[in-house]
Amino acid sequence: MNTVTLWVPRDAAALAAGADEVAAAIAAEAERRGLPVRIVRNGSRGLFWLEPLVEVATSAGRVAYGPVAADDVPALFDAGWLQGGAHPLGHGPTDAIPYLARQERLTFARMGVTDPLSLADYEAHEGWAGLRRALGLDGDAIVQEVLDSGLRGRGGAAFPAGIKWRTVRQASASRKYVVCNADEGDSGTFSDRMTMEGDPYMLIEGMLIAGLAVGATQGFVYIRSEYPHAVATMTEAIERAMQAGFLGENVCGSGRAFQLEVRKAAGAYVCGEETAMLESIEGKRGIVRAKPPLPALAGLFGQPTVINNVISLASVPLILARGAAFYRDYGTGRSRGTLPFQLAGNIRHGGLVEKAFGLTLRELVFGFSAGTRSGRPVKAIQVGGPLGTYVPESKWDEPLDYEAYAAFGAVVGHGGIVVHDDHADMALLARHAMAFCALESCGKCTPCRIGSTRGVEVIDRIRLGERRAEQVVLLRDLCDTMQHGSLCAMGGMTPFPVLSALEHYPEDFGLALPTERAA
Repeated sequence: MNTVTLWVPRDAAALAAGADEVAAAIAAEAERRGLPVRIVRNGSRGLFWLEPLVEVATSAGRVAYGPVAADDVPALFDAGWLQGGAHPLGHGPTDAIPYLARQERLTFARMGVTDPLSLADYEAHEGWAGLRRALGLDGDAIVQEVLDSGLRGRGGAAFPAGIKWRTVRQASASRKYVVCNADEGDSGTFSDRMTMEGDPYMLIEGMLIAGLAVGATQGFVYIRSEYPHAVATMTEAIERAMQAGFLGENVCGSGRAFQLEVRKAAGAYVCGEETAMLESIEGKRGIVRAKPPLPALAGLFGQPTVINNVISLASVPLILARGAAFYRDYGTGRSRGTLPFQLAGNIRHGGLVEKAFGLTLRELVFGFSAGTRSGRPVKAIQVGGPLGTYVPESKWDEPLDYEAYAAFGAVVGHGGIVVHDDHADMALLARHAMAFCALESCGKCTPCRIGSTRGVEVIDRIRLGERRAEQVVLLRDLCDTMQHGSLCAMGGMTPFPVLSALEHYPEDFGLALPTERAA
């Protein structure tokens, strides 16, 4: 009897849904029935509402079942799932599931397909191809490839990655660094975590290529402290890559060195800001640095430093492997390539969708997420994290790209999307944004430190109806001060959710609707 392979995710979301218990139940039931099986712990495909999503290798390819609970396992064996048998939890061939089939998976092509820590699996699915090409190029050529691809920072700022790399490459210094900002603290975001847990060698390869491009020999991955599984997986992957010769003093026998270490983050949201992160890595309190100098010239330990987030660096291996033109052909305008959009909040089908720039919010929320979990109408959609704008229905058909969103005062950010139904109190959500800023501010600048606290007080007075018209004027003035006077985006962007809530949902603040005001 042939051994059948089953894939059970080891992603944190699947583990939270009982994946370990499911894997143990499958092994026990197969042994009881005398059926030889091989269980591979893969990453998640990103269909979180179906986790744990178990896949079975059949003659027709991988067949998916989910969400599987440990109690479902005996019935699945009875239904002949090892041969792809029909069952109410069955979804047919995994790749044909509409949620997956309609995506453009470039960065996430291996996600859920491979064993995350298997070097053989990684190499069999185009792994290290970008690195091997980069080893045959000089730094200028690598930088030019990244420039030509149109890749921009996926952490939120959307700064062209190639320009940053070129600046570090041209800087004169005895030592340079590559730092990966994996302090993914935005609400509703999880693509960095998925990457580190589900395809860690891709990030390692991207950082290696960055090091070759700029002349850096040391890298650090600064991982959010709330991500213990990502920390463990990255640490193990780095050790295995070192043993295999992909890291160390002689990368792939090239004579070039690159060391890589994991640093656990300090548990502060503001350490997601690049200079506060550098302070934290150096062992100091995570406080924002004034700029200039830019980190590209005086970053970690005062040396030129490339700082990119996980998805930015993870996009690089494919660009080098297939060429800049391949990547640039996806997207629209100056927003090239793909972005992993992360769908969360009050939705039926939460998860990750990798699509080329240019689709709309309506397509994501209603086409992929299938509307709200409550079944009630969507009221507001926050795009770009806890400091992102609440996008009203009038903008749901705008193309999701950096310039289109900037044109109406919004940001795409890290691709986090949080949906609220018509029960949401937008004034309360605006207050939450100010309270969040007050809690997480590093305290270095007055507009952020004091402004956020005053913001909570002002919104409370508006909600209570105390001199409401005056307080609205005061809130707008306060937001202007924070936006233009704060040292970093923590205070500078807190007004985005506040002002968008005030503008588009005035009734939640006890204010007249625009038509009522006109009358």
